[in-house]
Formats: sequence, structure tokens, C-alpha cells
Amino acid sequence: MKKFLLIFAAFALIQSICFADTGLSFVYLNGSNNNTQKSKDWYHNGIKKLHPVMKKKFEKNKDIKKVFLDRPHYKINEEPVIFFWGDKSRRDLDFVHNQLDISKALSPTMAYEVRSLLASYLHDAIWVQKQHNMLPILDDLNETVKNEYQKGNKSVLFGYSAGTFVTYEYMFNKLPYINLEHLFNTIDVSEDVRDFVKANPLADTCISALSKADIGYVSQSGHLIFRKEDKLLEQNYMKLEDITPQVCTPDNSLAGVVNYASPLVLFYSDIADPEYEPNYYNKLMLKYIIEKGLFFITVNYREDPLGFPSNRNLTIDEMEKILDVEMNNPKGFVYDNSSVWSKRSFMFAHTSYWNTRKTFSKAVVKAFSNGYKLQYDKAFQQKVLKSGRKKIKFEMI
Repeated sequence: MKKFLLIFAAFALIQSICFADTGLSFVYLNGSNNNTQKSKDWYHNGIKKLHPVMKKKFEKNKDIKKVFLDRPHYKINEEPVIFFWGDKSRRDLDFVHNQLDISKALSPTMAYEVRSLLASYLHDAIWVQKQHNMLPILDDLNETVKNEYQKGNKSVLFGYSAGTFVTYEYMFNKLPYINLEHLFNTIDVSEDVRDFVKANPLADTCISALSKADIGYVSQSGHLIFRKEDKLLEQNYMKLEDITPQVCTPDNSLAGVVNYASPLVLFYSDIADPEYEPNYYNKLMLKYIIEKGLFFITVNYREDPLGFPSNRNLTIDEMEKILDVEMNNPKGFVYDNSSVWSKRSFMFAHTSYWNTRKTFSKAVVKAFSNGYKLQYDKAFQQKVLKSGRKKIKFEMI
């Protein structure tokens, strides 16, 4: 009887897992200049008003339903997940303002006011790019994604303004797009180490895991530096079996990323340099996004002076040709929609995305629909190609 009860309990558990609701959690990341309680409340209140509209627009779109809302128990969660990092720079910003106070008596009033305004708006954008500030934020964000995954939820990251730096760095550092055998055949290590790696295959990993295992790290100059001592490298390599699931994004935990009001290109313009080493890993990241069925959308208002397009919209065939990367069984896409009219003055457009939540939500859903159809709807693709798009260099960020 006891054995029967155990079998019945196990069967019931399996059934509950199979038929449990699988959710989509929309995770919203703030931008810069959110250090005060007033600005934090403004952001939280704005997201709480935006989320129900965004959820409704997603649920009504037929292309989104086709991709991940066609399962009987798949739903977008009612409550937004707000990932707030703005207060982490408060101490450093206070120091900047203290220094500004010293200059107040020495500067013309207008010069002081402009200097103070620039410090407030640009400080966090510069602060968060510094590696020692960024990495703890990425770890916290990964814990948020993993916690949602443990609840049965996939995450969609919404990066606002400087929050787009965090979403990009998160994908670059945390997505497990690195095949270790291929990596060790590419970097400068001995044949003995390459043979060791081949004889001891491990799951794909991420850059954060390489760093934590002390195999390699991204230097301040943007280069990936790898250790040279064979024995130490082999020992640290084996640590990846435990470290990878700790620090990398779990497979199937991330559904996609929506960046908006994005100054990413302005602050990460070095990706245009073909000699910039991380671009090799950007290609691998893009391959992962496409093959794993993720989406990477950018939406900007035309009037937003800080909204920079992230890339030219290309088909997967064009990406493969330009980047010399083969996409196997593609399912995901990358798409930019930076032509949205907010009907706001350029002075207010950057902070108007949740005030104009219907317009913004519609633009995000349109970007998803057009991005998906550009890759997987041949009729739509031919229509776009016949429109006579000019070919320009593609940069993936």
C-alpha cells in the first residue's frame, strides 16, 4: 500500500508540473537619474501603469500568440517584475554633487546649472559601464531571472535608457553561447590543453563562468585574457561543471529583450571596430539568440534625442553572409523600430514612454510582429526586399 501511495504521489507531481501554468514575466529595468525617492516612485508608478497595457497588446497580437502564447497554460503574469538598480550609484553621485557645490561660487550661474544637469543625467550611464559597478548588477539580475524560472516563468527584459546597457551586458556575459571545445581550439593554448578539453566535454558556458573559474576575463580594454599555465587551466576548466549553472542564464529562462529609449550605440560605439575582440563573441551571442528562439527588439521615439537605432533590419541570410556565421534551425530574431512618433516635444520624449503607454506598447508589438515576419514569413520578406533597402554594414549589439 505504501509503495502504491508513493507511485501515486509521484504521478500526481508529474501531472502538476505538466499542467501548471507557464508564465512570462516582464522584468523592467530602470535608466539613469533614478537616485532619489521621488524619481524611484516616478519610475515604479510609470511601470505599473505601463505593464497592463503592454500585457494586453502582447496577448492580442496573432504573431506573438503563434510564437509563445499558443500553449494552453502559457500566460503573461499580471504583476510586473521591477529590477531597480538606480540607487546603487547614489554614494558616487553625491560625491559629484559635493564637488559641484565647490564650483558654484566660482562659475557663472548658467554654466553651473548646465554642469549640474549633465551630472544628474549622464553620471549613472557612465557609472554603470564600469566593470566593477556593472558585474554585481548582472549577478543580481541573473538571480531575478533564475528565481522567475524556478517559479515556471520565462523572462522578457525591458531595458529603459541606460538600462539597455545592463540588458546588453547581461546577454553578453550570462548567456551560455560559448562552446568550450570550439573556444579552446580558437584561443592561444597548448595542444595538451586542447586534448584535455576534448577528452572532458562540458556543457556550453558563458563569459561570467570563464571569469569565475579563473580561466579568463574581460579586461578594461575590452580584450578577453586567458590563463597560460596548462595544469591550472585544466583544473579550472573542470570547475565549470559546477560554476556554469550557478552564474549563467539557464537555457529556456529568457524569452527575449526589449530595449527602448536606447542610447546603447552612443556609449558602445567601439563595436563598429572590426578589430574589437568582443565582436567575435557578439557574433556567437547573435547565433545563440537566433538559434534558441529569443528576440531582441529596440524601440525608440523619433523625437527622443537619446534614442539611437541599434542595427539595420536584415534577414538571417544577410546576417550569415555579412557576419560569416551559420545559423542552424533559426527560430529567433533581432529587430529595430526607431521610427515611432510619440507626438511629444524632443525635450520630453525620452521620459514619455509610459505616459504614452498605448503608443509605446503598440510599437513594441509591431516590432515583434514585423521582426518575426521578416525572418519567417516569405511573402512579407519579399515585400520588404522589393522596397529597395540599401545595404549597409550590420553591427550587432
